[in-house]
Amino acid sequence: MTMNPQPRRRWAGACLSTLLLSSLLARAGADEPFEIHRDLPYASPAQDRQVLDVYAPRGAKGLPVVFWIHGGGWQAGDKSDVQVKPRAFAGRGFVFVSINYRLLPKVDMGTIIRDVALALRWVHDHIAEHGGDPRRILVMGHSAGAQLAAIVCTDDRYLKEQGLALDILKGCVPVDGDTYDVPAIIETAETRCRVHGLPLPTYGHRVKFGDDPAKHRDLSAVTHVAAGKGIPPFLILHVAGHPDTTAQALRLAASLKSASVPVRVFGAQESTHSKLNADLGLPEDPATKALFAFVDGALAPGDQGGR
Repeated sequence: MTMNPQPRRRWAGACLSTLLLSSLLARAGADEPFEIHRDLPYASPAQDRQVLDVYAPRGAKGLPVVFWIHGGGWQAGDKSDVQVKPRAFAGRGFVFVSINYRLLPKVDMGTIIRDVALALRWVHDHIAEHGGDPRRILVMGHSAGAQLAAIVCTDDRYLKEQGLALDILKGCVPVDGDTYDVPAIIETAETRCRVHGLPLPTYGHRVKFGDDPAKHRDLSAVTHVAAGKGIPPFLILHVAGHPDTTAQALRLAASLKSASVPVRVFGAQESTHSKLNADLGLPEDPATKALFAFVDGALAPGDQGGR
């Protein structure tokens, strides 16, 4: 039986395209200024999602570390959601770590925070193996990750459970979070619904954080801000045109200032919740410029985050 040459040509063309794409991807990986170590477990035994990725500049030794916490409403998201951040930080001499954590509703909020603290313990114990400095860690997170970053950098109980202190953290950068003061955002959202005659959200913050006002306060970073705890300097990034994240940024900043913790607030103009996150690391991005100025100050010898 004679085979039609047309399918053969299409098959050969598809194979050639696949090989070309693989070659381009491999070359792109080789051109990156870092090596990627994926899905490293930070618990023993590690449960689902208790893994992290390390982006380490080639030849790294004793470099400061960025510890990134993804967003997604505590019920979605992934450590791969890093956009240009690993390349941008590697170019400035950082090891970049991005973590996963267990999600609602399978676990509660306290368990999620403990996953973050456990991942920080792994970084403290193992990041030197990847060229990082375990005593120079900057914690960052977007959206839900912003709340997790803020709480683990202010409520020292979670790190103490892991045998660590806040002094290993040299800075905290929460990005467009709306839950630094959980009771306030619950009241804001529910009042808005009542005023406009809308039903309360079926899976809103009251449900996510548990229907207990004491728990709402305990899971708020502002509750735990106090002088003398070793809380690191903060840069709070938010979308200037978003009333809720703006109010929460200013609320957290006021709390930090009252405790004499160095803090800066930057409101991104003409941005959105997603765009602010996606643009971090781009050279001409205003929030990125504020971020790197803060980072340089936080890591300067004898400085306290550039008061």
